[in-house]
Amino acid sequence: MITLENDQLKVTLNPFGAELTAVYNKMADLEYIWYGDPKYWGRHAPNLFPIVGRLQGDQYRLAGQTYYMNQHGFARNMTFDVVSQSNDSVRFRLTDSESTWRIYPFAFQFDVVFTLVGTVVKVDYEVFNPSETESLFFSVGGHPAFNLPLDGGKFSDYYLSISPEKVYDRLRLIGPYSNPNQPVPFNANIPLRLRQEDYHDDAIILKLDRQRTTFLLARLANQHGMEMTVENAQYLGIWTPAGKNAPFIAIEPWWGIADTVDATGNFKEKFGANVLAAGDAFTGSYEMNFF
Repeated sequence: MITLENDQLKVTLNPFGAELTAVYNKMADLEYIWYGDPKYWGRHAPNLFPIVGRLQGDQYRLAGQTYYMNQHGFARNMTFDVVSQSNDSVRFRLTDSESTWRIYPFAFQFDVVFTLVGTVVKVDYEVFNPSETESLFFSVGGHPAFNLPLDGGKFSDYYLSISPEKVYDRLRLIGPYSNPNQPVPFNANIPLRLRQEDYHDDAIILKLDRQRTTFLLARLANQHGMEMTVENAQYLGIWTPAGKNAPFIAIEPWWGIADTVDATGNFKEKFGANVLAAGDAFTGSYEMNFF
């Protein structure tokens, strides 16, 4: 485990999956990140790469071959190299190898960078295409989950306020697949009350259109909470497992999304995917202010 620490927060990170596993508020004696109890969901804040969500039939086609890949990709189940580290920052790196070529035949460099500044933890995703000739097709995303309740009350005492306040497009899921052609309005002019029963159809997915967006998670009393600012993501998922009364909520910035209900299976036609030309780089980022 790797620790970033200052006078306010102690942040714990696991090189396996480059996963954030704990954010501890020293003054409040408060842990924000979900404990990972497998009774509900055994992860904390996995990083999703090179896909977000599920592929049709867990497979895709590329250059006449069929490849198989599980939901959210393989990065969350691999050990990253630590390429640099200080008291307030760490850079994890995953690169292509024989084990990744069998399911994802691309050259890539995927860095996850965590930086601690005061009460803010910043996460940067940096994807580089080292190929001299081939384009890189990928999606990437975060899946941090937060303990609820944080400081008393119950799950339904908490709200998620979204800025800018407006009506967003919400993308429905049909099974595990997205349905972008039939969005429904989501009114963020009022805070979203968090209720377990709202997740029977899986995540609430909002289309962000790469606009800077802020999500404030707190009770109305507002004693403690978390504010996430997403810089340039395409989508955001809000999720807790249906029917389990799980004591956490996940707030997930995504640069990509699950296959659509009418996906062709051609990876180069995947809806919402990012494309990097040879030698190009991509950066996506979000930050969490814990108070």
